[in-house]
Amino acid sequence: MANEISETLVVPAAQAHTGQGLGTGNPADAFVVEPARTRTRTTPRRTRTNFEMLAWLFMRLSGVVLVFLILGHLLIMLVLDGGVSKIGFAFVAGRWASPFWQGWDLLMLWLAMLHGANGMRTVINDYAEKDSTRLWLKTLMGAAAVFTVLLGTLVIFTFDPNI
Repeated sequence: MANEISETLVVPAAQAHTGQGLGTGNPADAFVVEPARTRTRTTPRRTRTNFEMLAWLFMRLSGVVLVFLILGHLLIMLVLDGGVSKIGFAFVAGRWASPFWQGWDLLMLWLAMLHGANGMRTVINDYAEKDSTRLWLKTLMGAAAVFTVLLGTLVIFTFDPNI
């Protein structure tokens, strides 16, 4: 019985978007979703990874980690170490003498840049209409992100307090 009802409520693909609906008089019937297609022997196998799902997952996980990294950074810099007036060249030199703080700042830099670049990639995909515009914007954004990450990493690891 339930199968008979569901089959009578399915609208053919040609009729699904015409606004004709099921003919019941209900305006909501015009927005019927087509039934799912079934896999056949000729259906190609999926060969790519689900990049968008992985990017979405990265945004959530990196966001949580960044909250802790940034709040920890602000707590230490502004509250525990005497506030903004104490921050100077000597403070940074002393802080980056420790591999722990180098790693902390490096992780914060990498996650923030990758998180921001992934967010910008999503915005570009949403708002750039032409494929060529989308390509160039994403290329420029990616180049800027790679340049910033490389330069920041270089500064963190090659910082010399004896300048």
